[in-house]
Amino acid sequence: MPVSVFDLFKVGIGPSSSHTVGPMRIALRFVRTLSEAGRLERVARIEAHLYGSLALTGRGHATDRAVLLGLMGEDPETVDVERAPAGLQAVEENGVIRLLGRHPVAFRAPQDLVFHPRESLPLHPNGMRLLARDGAGLVLAEETGYSVGGGFVASEAELRQPAALAPVAWPHAFGSAEELLRLCERSGLSIAQLALENELALRPRAGIAAGLDRIRQVMFDCMDRGLAGRGPLPGRLGVQRRAGALREALERGSGRLLGELDWVNAYAVAVNEENAAGGRVVTAPTNGAAGVLPAVLRFHERFHAGGDPAHSHDFLLTAAAIGSLYKENASISGAEVGCQGEVGVAASMAAAGLAAALGGTPGQVENAAEIAMEHHLGMTCDPVGGLVQVPCIERNAMGAVKAINAARLALAGDGTHLVTLDRVIATMKATGADMHHKYKETSLGGLAVSVVAC
Repeated sequence: MPVSVFDLFKVGIGPSSSHTVGPMRIALRFVRTLSEAGRLERVARIEAHLYGSLALTGRGHATDRAVLLGLMGEDPETVDVERAPAGLQAVEENGVIRLLGRHPVAFRAPQDLVFHPRESLPLHPNGMRLLARDGAGLVLAEETGYSVGGGFVASEAELRQPAALAPVAWPHAFGSAEELLRLCERSGLSIAQLALENELALRPRAGIAAGLDRIRQVMFDCMDRGLAGRGPLPGRLGVQRRAGALREALERGSGRLLGELDWVNAYAVAVNEENAAGGRVVTAPTNGAAGVLPAVLRFHERFHAGGDPAHSHDFLLTAAAIGSLYKENASISGAEVGCQGEVGVAASMAAAGLAAALGGTPGQVENAAEIAMEHHLGMTCDPVGGLVQVPCIERNAMGAVKAINAARLALAGDGTHLVTLDRVIATMKATGADMHHKYKETSLGGLAVSVVAC
């Protein structure tokens, strides 16, 4: 079934949607549930246990800090990224955490925030358990949560019985690209128009427009901060920001050969440097792949639309419709299917959005999405040092360029092609299942062990 554009594009903080945004949301939901049940003031000790990929790369992905912020009542969409470090430092120095910002509980890591790198929970590689105990040490509440990619979270019960969730009465329900194209043909609607009518089942038109404008603005604000940034990124790799220097070089001689693609590189790098620094980003569909789609969108506005953002709604709605196919039929989690599920999906979404904004037919849009993913199949997720920096930042620039070329190739044809988007999504899922776990966001293989991270 479709996924709302506002679920795929979520405002959060870096460096990871699955390892930062998701765990923060799980922790926040846990303490809110305690409060609603009238148990919060009875808590004397809180424990968080991280498993699988969350444990293996959690420190580099700021999972530990995200869990603490969630327990403190912070939401990834609204947390003050400038003030958050001071709050975390106070927890470390004082040994006290204020649950939901009001109930003080003694807290000492690593006794209360435990990494289990040799264990995985059964339903997804990104699993965590939260426990609340009273003064006698008895368990008041316990919850197992999973961060399933792109900031989406689920309890154990929700993963075991997804059909039990309340369904949305979508006016245009589709579960495959074939069904989506058939609906477009029957209704005479574009993919963006069809997606808009689905969104109208959830919220008023004015709210949709305002929400899409906000998504675009947060994306571009993040990019602008990255284009102005300087200095090293956090972490032991000592990676230096490059987007600012790229921008300055382009402003000095922007008319050179391939200057448009150089700007795309600068745009994508800027977003993912901000993400790596823990800044505010939009999952598109994940944080690790957050630079692809906004880079392509800005490329379109600057070089094809004369700076006019009028086509951004069609771009984002189309991209979300394509992204929902991956979310529902495969995965957007690097810990589950590798980076083909992150940068690959982002490139597929961006290619579809660009093809739509340039006037492509639904068939051409589907073709663009297919081409972009076809040439990301098998991409591993092997972050060096467990940080969302190498190869992640450059990988977004490469994904953005591939997305643009995929749209151009699709628009050069009539939409007829041999490999369908449904087939490439199924292939991506199967490839991810066959991929060794060390290549799926564990930092146990690939570049992560080929490069010495001192």
